[in-house]
Amino acid sequence: MTDSNLPSVQLAEAVAGQIGHLRRLLALAPPHEAAQILAGVLDYDAGILGEVTQLVETGSRFAKVHSEHGILPPEVWLALGRAANELDSVGSDLAEHTDTIKQVAKPTAPSSRPTAAPVASAMVIRRRR
Repeated sequence: MTDSNLPSVQLAEAVAGQIGHLRRLLALAPPHEAAQILAGVLDYDAGILGEVTQLVETGSRFAKVHSEHGILPPEVWLALGRAANELDSVGSDLAEHTDTIKQVAKPTAPSSRPTAAPVASAMVIRRRR
């Protein structure tokens, strides 16, 4: 059982709460603000996704050491390692789109000419698992 009085456990709970709050703000934000939030989340060098990936990688190293000493089953280490690799892969995939999102985040001066409404793409490709 975790000791919720430990500062590290309290920090983890506070961070999770803040991410939940950010998620709710993102859902309600106007497009340029939502794009700014997403750009900050997806920035792999300084954003939330990169930090979470590194946190899971650190957890994987922790699990490796403890599985080698018989404290944790090896499956825990393998699952955390796989999760870290998947997060890294997803982060790499999203990095190529972060600049596009940042462009939406930039406020633009009102134009005197009407702009065409965005057209939905006819095809969406999903990555197989």
